[in-house]
Amino acid sequence: MTETNTNQSNGKGAVKSSSHVAYQVRNREGKQGFWTRIGAAYAHADGQGCTIQLDCVPLDGRITLRVAAEK
Repeated sequence: MTETNTNQSNGKGAVKSSSHVAYQVRNREGKQGFWTRIGAAYAHADGQGCTIQLDCVPLDGRITLRVAAEK
């Protein structure tokens, strides 16, 4: 599993980095879960929430948010 930052425009020309990366995690019998990157989360300026931007919506499994790592 690799984690990289995704950027989002704030509508004023500035670009902010994601605070978290969204993954779909599907369990497999007797094996580790299979992780697929599906989007990112961006913290609000007031620190009271975040916006989640998904590139797709999973029909099964679960969505896990992980802190975005610089790489």
